[in-house]
Amino acid sequence: MPLAAIQKIRDNISSVFLGHPRTVDLLLVGLIARGHVLIEDVPGVGKTVLAKALARSIACDFSRIQLTPDMLPGDVLGVSVFNTRTHDFEFKPGPIFANIVLADEINRTTPRTQSALLEAMSEEQVSIDNETRKLNRPFMVVATQNPFEFEGTYYLPENQLDRFLLRINVGYPPRAAETKILLTQPGRRGIEQLLPVLTAQEVIELQDHTPNVRIDPAVLDYLLDLVEATRQHEQLHLGVSTRGALALSTAAQAMAVLEGRDYVLPDDIKNLFIPVCAHRVISKSHLNNGDADTGRRVLQMILDSVSTPR
Repeated sequence: MPLAAIQKIRDNISSVFLGHPRTVDLLLVGLIARGHVLIEDVPGVGKTVLAKALARSIACDFSRIQLTPDMLPGDVLGVSVFNTRTHDFEFKPGPIFANIVLADEINRTTPRTQSALLEAMSEEQVSIDNETRKLNRPFMVVATQNPFEFEGTYYLPENQLDRFLLRINVGYPPRAAETKILLTQPGRRGIEQLLPVLTAQEVIELQDHTPNVRIDPAVLDYLLDLVEATRQHEQLHLGVSTRGALALSTAAQAMAVLEGRDYVLPDDIKNLFIPVCAHRVISKSHLNNGDADTGRRVLQMILDSVSTPR
């Protein structure tokens, strides 16, 4: 069942998102692993189309939050409103109370509002008015952001970035795909016509199946060798944490499910190392206002230097 279900949602998303297939697979890894995904790239490459296509492919609640500089935490979490009939306060849930939440342009709002998502993303619950409210499964935040060099953007704090399982760069589509986009304009008409192909329960079953995927001790040693190398590299101020190592192993298990396997390959670790870990390391040059892509380059150097198990 898992492979057939995955292929259905993969095909459904790809019918309207004509970018790189790897981008779709990484988004599905986030879904299967019960993680959250940050999609970062320049405007106009299909970030929002990709996130909306995922939400419409699942028969569950979806909400979109268009984040702006004047947005407050209550606009995301919800507020308590006084009811003049009952003479009591009633809680009006915010858009965070959905299964798939699209946080569009997350780095255009203030850090205070960004942090309102923190508890929801890490604990699948929110605390409002001294009361803890659980969020329903499946729960996934798909956030989009423009590069930090763009005007009107705020840096996401490190603890917020750490809650995202993967950070994806969409990139420009291949020439043939871009030609098809210009001819068919799938994002204009196709999104509204997209029908769900999975139920919320089927997604939960996929998520519950993922921890059963086997990781061989040799593959686990390879993962830890990569993580340890980030902590010792001379160009990195901060390496991958234990939470980051756990995120990498969980994502690798999800990738195995995506490929129809019940075991993790070294290539799963290798292919996910940069999307999972690049936003969890801090380079020394970045501290001095250097190139923000240094972390990715250093991780690629580590991949090239650490031997892969056979």
